Amino acid sequence: MIKFIKSTDILQVRNIVLRDNKLTPDECRFPTDEIDGAFHLGYYVGDTLATVVSLHPQNYGEITGIGYQLRGMATLAEYRGKGFGKIIVDYAINYLHKKDTGYIWCNARKVASKFYRDCGFEIISDEFEIKGIGPHYVMRRKL
Repeated sequence: MIKFIKSTDILQVRNIVLRDNKLTPDECRFPTDEIDGAFHLGYYVGDTLATVVSLHPQNYGEITGIGYQLRGMATLAEYRGKGFGKIIVDYAINYLHKKDTGYIWCNARKVASKFYRDCGFEIISDEFEIKGIGPHYVMRRKL
């Protein structure tokens, strides 16, 4: 089941999946978590928060239209490969499409680029490195 959740609800999953459980949950906050228009989604399996994603209004480069950045996409290891990530991204896309959003973009880890391609995103940048995290691409999906 997908729910709109508070940013504080997702910090533990972000830490486990995206930061190898090496930080405190508070260190996993993004500066954009609480800006106007930001929202957070969680996919629950029973009472367990299995997948999380955050989105906030943010245009990318010279792309015209209303843009939203997808950040902090994370699924706990025991729930990967079950389609929950695609389900939650599709939910976010449908939600933003109703709000006249023109596109969604993200800084996708290179290892996750196939997942985003399968969700309809395209690579729009050269590969780049985020220090301490690894190689990334900017990816976008038009709505």
